Amino acid sequence: MSLATALSGAPTPSPSPSPLQPLDSGTLRRAQHLAIVAAAVVVGALSWLVQGTSPNWARWIVVTLLAYCIGIFVVSRLVEGARHATDRLSTAIMTSAFCIVLLPLVSVVWTVVQRGWGRMDSLFFTDTMRGVVGEGGGAWHAIVGTLIVTGLTALMSVPFGLFTAIYLVEYGKGRLARAITSMVDVMTGIPSIVAGLFAYALFVLRQGPGARSGLSGAVALTVLMTPVVIRATEEMLRLVPDELREASYALGVPKWKTIVRVVLPTAIGGILTGVTLAIARVIGETAPLLVTAGLAQDTNLNPVSGRMTTLPVFAFYNYAQPGVPPQNGLDRAWAAALTLIIVVAILFTVARILAKILKPKGLR
Repeated sequence: MSLATALSGAPTPSPSPSPLQPLDSGTLRRAQHLAIVAAAVVVGALSWLVQGTSPNWARWIVVTLLAYCIGIFVVSRLVEGARHATDRLSTAIMTSAFCIVLLPLVSVVWTVVQRGWGRMDSLFFTDTMRGVVGEGGGAWHAIVGTLIVTGLTALMSVPFGLFTAIYLVEYGKGRLARAITSMVDVMTGIPSIVAGLFAYALFVLRQGPGARSGLSGAVALTVLMTPVVIRATEEMLRLVPDELREASYALGVPKWKTIVRVVLPTAIGGILTGVTLAIARVIGETAPLLVTAGLAQDTNLNPVSGRMTTLPVFAFYNYAQPGVPPQNGLDRAWAAALTLIIVVAILFTVARILAKILKPKGLR
């Protein structure tokens, strides 16, 4: 604006509109977004109401997500423009894909809780199957067996996997490191029944035919759990910045102490999560324990001798041989499956708490 225009008091001409203004011409409000979601839910409901059939939840959810993606794109295109509409469509597709992937998990958990909750009484957690025919009985011996076998597996797998991962990341070079890496890759793909047959053959050579024990089952699970621990720990150790190692070396700290005091505390959260995932991987195994640990009707606290039942084997036998009437055995099988889910959930919770407590203060 010139000085003459300012002194004359003439109105200042408005600036020309920006060429990017159409991109900001409108914003999709929260009420409009909720209206699109509600309309998509209605469209999903109409997908089975039109045919007059019973509700199909999977179809309802899929149709709802498709209608939401189409609706959010069309409305955003009219209100906000093509660029915002494309962005909202991409977000809707990613969210829908996540919901579709989550749907089977939610369905499984809901089915197990629905069918197993009715048998989750005090008798189920305090009684065994000794002398039980038909109604009654509990899974106390299977819970104890699961904790013993899984505990022995963790005691053997975690130290071996942790030290192997440290060697591969911090020291491993040359043919030996490549051979160990190849062996870990091969062990990751071993079928569980092969691990069970390996442990069974190993103990049969020492104890004779028909040898069954909790230790034999733990050895089989160790073969399955160790490569998972190695891979998880190795990835977490590689994520530790090299600057932390170099700063420790610059202060004259030996390499082994740098690993113990710097590297491991920095990666402890991921390592604990990986160990928990490895335990969850093997705690539900059935095939190797059918071969190695067998089935017992009472509690066995000696892992070296005698059959020992675990929750997966308990659930399998109650489902495969439910007895007469069969509903009692099926109820025990579903309750055992629900108990197994609860145990895994507790393990994850404990691992997250420990990871937060043990993490260095500067990384919390």
